[in-house]
Amino acid sequence: MVRHPDGVFGRDVGFGAWSAGCVQLLPEPVRRFAAWCAVLLLLAGVGYVGIRLCGELKTAVTPVLLALLGTALLGPLHRRLVKARVNRSVAAGLTCVAVVAVVGGAVYIVVAALIDTGDEIVASLKDAATSLTDHFGAAGTSLDDLASNAKELLTKFGGTAASNVISGVSVVGEVIAMAVLALLLVFFFLRDSDRAVGTLRSIAPRGTADIVEAMARRAFEAVEGFMRGTTIIALIDALCITVGLLVLDVPGAVGLGALVFVGAYIPYLGAFLSGAVAVLVALADRGFVIALWALGVVLAVQVLEGHVLQPMIQSRTVQMHPAVVMLAITAGASVAGILGMLLAVPLTAAAFGVLHELRTLYGAPPESPGSPGPSESPAPSGS
Repeated sequence: MVRHPDGVFGRDVGFGAWSAGCVQLLPEPVRRFAAWCAVLLLLAGVGYVGIRLCGELKTAVTPVLLALLGTALLGPLHRRLVKARVNRSVAAGLTCVAVVAVVGGAVYIVVAALIDTGDEIVASLKDAATSLTDHFGAAGTSLDDLASNAKELLTKFGGTAASNVISGVSVVGEVIAMAVLALLLVFFFLRDSDRAVGTLRSIAPRGTADIVEAMARRAFEAVEGFMRGTTIIALIDALCITVGLLVLDVPGAVGLGALVFVGAYIPYLGAFLSGAVAVLVALADRGFVIALWALGVVLAVQVLEGHVLQPMIQSRTVQMHPAVVMLAITAGASVAGILGMLLAVPLTAAAFGVLHELRTLYGAPPESPGSPGPSESPAPSGS
């Protein structure tokens, strides 16, 4: 125990009481700023540790996250089947079979369309390279020279290429294993969803079960609303672009529409890549003018999505500024590549849902007509 040298406290105090007294001497804005800095540092530290753990355990964490997204998307269908007096296990099985059929069909259509038009795309790129070489007059260079140099490079680095192929095969096997595990987890999450609340309340710390349940519900509702809205928007985009490409007589229009549907789950970047593929296919088969028309169709659909579909369909879900979405996608790509881009926005939507619930629980209540005036003491914050 120490005594304050000035004897301000008039008694022996510990270091904690002395430091608390010093803190009270600071202005209120400084104390608020220091508290927010401490909270941000704590959140950053917890987030960093969580990301590193997820990176180390990505083989187990990734299927769980994908299964949660699939459960949020397929939950309404499962609930409809259960309301129709279908057994919960049978309903979950039928839902999983339906999603396998839809996803498998979409992937098959996309791959088949790209294979059918692959030669035309390569030929178009060769023609573009030849025209650029002739236009800029690159002496001593031709496609034949590039081909011979490419053969030399392949011969020189053949061992590296072979090892990359082997690693690629292992990656494909890992992806297939995670997809199967995610599908099985979707089945169990759907079948046992009625027990989730009870399990969550049983593991919550004492006295926090209601708060934890409220935050979990709001987070899941945010993810469910995002996935549902994104699916509806992706379907409308795919139908519009498919119709436009069919009118322009672009080959593989159905496959390109399916690619647009799949790419729509990665906001902004997915639409850009799928639209670029559609324009490239149009350029390869129909020429420059039709490619410009295809580009106009893609841009018109994107404008329709950004100014009409997004505000209308997702108006009741968690709203995020486009800058927040792009930052989330960038952060997800830096952490986990394409998979991180796919998971970043739904996880950010869940975080926004939790923040909204916390603000609702702990935020100050709105002022009522009978609230005290400026000269009276303010009402305490609701909790």
